Formats: sequence, C-alpha cells, structure tokens
Amino acid sequence: METKKTELLTVGAGCFWCIDAIFSQVNGVEKIVSGYAGGTVPGRPTYREVCSGLTGHAEVVQVTFDASVISFEDLLIIFMTSHDPTTLNRQGADRGTQYRSVIFYHSEAQKQSAEAVVKEMAPYYEDPIITEISALPVFYEAEQEHQDFYANNTTQGYCTVVISPKLARLRNMHGDKLKESAVS
Repeated sequence: METKKTELLTVGAGCFWCIDAIFSQVNGVEKIVSGYAGGTVPGRPTYREVCSGLTGHAEVVQVTFDASVISFEDLLIIFMTSHDPTTLNRQGADRGTQYRSVIFYHSEAQKQSAEAVVKEMAPYYEDPIITEISALPVFYEAEQEHQDFYANNTTQGYCTVVISPKLARLRNMHGDKLKESAVS
C-alpha cells in the first residue's frame, strides 16, 4: 500500500466558484480553499478589491491532494479541460485580469510538469494556450462566503447556468478520476 503523499496545487481558471466545484469532485482531493494570488498591491485583498481588477490578483483555488491517489499532472489536465486556456483575462462573461488562466507552482518540479502539460495539451486547441505559469508569491484565503460556494448554493442562477454544465462535462471527460459520489 502506498503511503499518503500530500501536495498543493494552486490554479486560476476564471471564477474560483467554478474551479472549486470541479476539484471537489476529484478523487484524491482532500481540501480546497478559494483565494487570491499574483497581485501587485500590498496587504490582504478583499473580493471587492480583486473584482475591481486593480490589485493584479487572480481568483484561484489552492487544492490539497494525495499524490498517491491522483497526480499533479492529472489535476492539471482536468484544470486545462475545465476552462478555456486560450482566452486572455476572460472566462465566459467574466472579464479582467482577476479571471486569468494561471498555474502558480510550488516547486521547480511543478513548474516543469506545468510546462509539459501545457505543451501536451496545445494540439487540442485551435488557438494558442495563454495560461500563465508563475511561482506562487503569496496566497490569500478568500472570504468565508466564497468557500464551497457551489455546494452551498446549487440552485443559485450562476451555479445552474455556468457551473452545473461544467460538472456534467467533467463527468463525461474524467469520470474515471472522480469520487464515487460525483459519478453516481
């Protein structure tokens, strides 16, 4: 039996509510924290400040996962297929640098894996992948109302119109990587 090997993944793919809902379905994911990273202004940003687009922060999730169950690379493939990594500072109706596609790596090995996955995925997209790959500067946890947003608000308009279809696509594309409760 393999021993548990806990690692972190920090990514942004538009609104953090979407990517939190996606990763919450994945087998081996132990914890997800919505937050902000990559900004240029000092201090802890608020949701309102980040949404202004003036702080430089991206909405991100920090995922704690068991690498003996799911690999960093498999998580990145799920990430890359759960949003459009070819649009600059935009996902659907969400526009601004806070919605950019970004992988914040925690080590040189993660950086190399991220570069390899982006290169591997490139032929599947008509347009070039513009996903930023950067060292994680500082991660700031978002306000409590943004944690587990989809799970706590499944009937809210944004959740039914935007997130639910993404989850259906996730089940279709990556059903073998999901928790049993996510595919039943």
